[in-house]
Amino acid sequence: MTDQPIAIYQVLPRLYGNTKENCVPDGSIEQNGCGKFNDFTLARLRAIKKSGYTHIWYTGVIEHATQTDYSAYGIKSDHPQVVKGKAGSPYAIKDYYDVDPDLASSVPDRMGEFEALVARTHQAGLRVIIDFVPNHVAREYFSDSKPAGVRDLGADDDTHKAFDPNNNFYYIPDRPLTTDLLPTVYDHSGATYQEFPAKASGNDIFSERPSAYDWYETAKLNYGVDHVGDGATHFSPIPDTWDKMLDILLYWAGKGIDGFRCDMAEMVPVDFWHYAIAKVKETYPKLFFIAEIYNPGNYRNYIGHGGFDYLYDKVGLYDTLRAIICGYAPASAITQCWQNLDDIRTQMLHFLENHDEQRIASLQFADNADKAIPAFCVCAFFDAAPVMVYAGQEFGEKGNDAEGFSGSDGRTTLFDYWTVPTLRRNLLGKLSEKELRLQAFYQKTLCLKGMSEALRIGKMFDLMYVNYNGSNGFDPNRHYAFLRGTEDECILIVANFSEEPADVEVLVPSHAFEVFGMTGTWSEGTDLMTDTPIAATIGPDQRVKLLIEGYNCRVVQFRKSKPSKKSRTKIAK
Repeated sequence: MTDQPIAIYQVLPRLYGNTKENCVPDGSIEQNGCGKFNDFTLARLRAIKKSGYTHIWYTGVIEHATQTDYSAYGIKSDHPQVVKGKAGSPYAIKDYYDVDPDLASSVPDRMGEFEALVARTHQAGLRVIIDFVPNHVAREYFSDSKPAGVRDLGADDDTHKAFDPNNNFYYIPDRPLTTDLLPTVYDHSGATYQEFPAKASGNDIFSERPSAYDWYETAKLNYGVDHVGDGATHFSPIPDTWDKMLDILLYWAGKGIDGFRCDMAEMVPVDFWHYAIAKVKETYPKLFFIAEIYNPGNYRNYIGHGGFDYLYDKVGLYDTLRAIICGYAPASAITQCWQNLDDIRTQMLHFLENHDEQRIASLQFADNADKAIPAFCVCAFFDAAPVMVYAGQEFGEKGNDAEGFSGSDGRTTLFDYWTVPTLRRNLLGKLSEKELRLQAFYQKTLCLKGMSEALRIGKMFDLMYVNYNGSNGFDPNRHYAFLRGTEDECILIVANFSEEPADVEVLVPSHAFEVFGMTGTWSEGTDLMTDTPIAATIGPDQRVKLLIEGYNCRVVQFRKSKPSKKSRTKIAK
């Protein structure tokens, strides 16, 4: 897998293996069931690998706060008033040194089951990514699984100070957490949640009165930035939180994982990442870090100084493609995305769905999974950057259930015990013909990206500057065209974001041939998505005539000379 482009399959284990039907909104784990680590059998993992993925991101592995009672297993219970949903948020970490007991078939053996999952995933030829949540923890954070000698977060804090460089949390001294703005939920004794003094909330609410719209279930961690005072940084000597979090990273790296997706990385100072990532890579040089980050002004700093390998491409390509799909922006807007990030664009993680975003097929987004086809071709083929698919996306999951804490918002719930209709049908072998067709598209696209040299390592050439409205049928509002190429292979990609078929002629300028080091006229046109030859040639300042179906993409390979049958690109069926 050394030169294969990264393709990540994001999956929430709690949901993936749950095939229970007729779930009850806001239901318990007993009522609605829950997926397990063991649901990822070797056969299923090999099927994921065969679909073109190189990595699997197991979302929500580390133990988080929940309303399910595991006190019989020595796990401290959580007050339900500061837990969102019956299952709880995977991003309200309760114990950094343990895994979610919901995911274990045998709770006492939960860590062993996770370690077996890592080994099984590697056996299937996939690499493992898990979340690292550095900015905040559950309000009732308590590690019952920490190694000997490890002190809990907050155990040594001076709670009389709003800020101290050696504190792990920020406090509102002498004031209790006010819960009148939060959902009124009582524990088994009939009491509301008590916290004194109040801790600052995870979304930078430095007040004792978080609202129901805040991350009230979490407490903000202190990395040595005086957010409650003058904003000064106190990074020397190394703050206690830095060393505690580094220890946690090394602990999970020692479990054999291959990468971390770092939640809300830009809410943690970049100097911490510079320190921690370098330390981790001293021992685990191949382990990589992905940053969830939304401020383009921070991108280069978090790569160059922070040491991140990849960043979320949300504010750039995702937002642009969503606007194009919904008809709010022209297809030509994609050009600006790569121009703004040209020096780092292969370090941007492309996606159309994840656990935070609405499903493409939802009523709130596109209401049609086919509209993602041209957009995903752009995501996958645009450059050598990694691409990600959220489990269910490949089947056209709608995400329109009202699961409980999560209403019908177009997203698949993070907070509830539930079953995802398309994932359930896939496991039971009951996918519809349309769902199977969409799955085949995603598999073909990802496999093609990994098998074509031009798509894997070739240069990119944007064709929009020479293709504009005219008699050639090309419409930059709904069509996007670019090339990927090497000296031996050139691939023309044309995406049609319109529901109407397009009969277009795409101009290829001579400058593209110079960039790729190509000479002469190339023939042997082959549509790689259908694996069929087409009657087309490509040459300097020549036009390529193509018919593109609505909500579709043409991926046409040209070669300088006719290759032997043995050397032709093989695409998985």
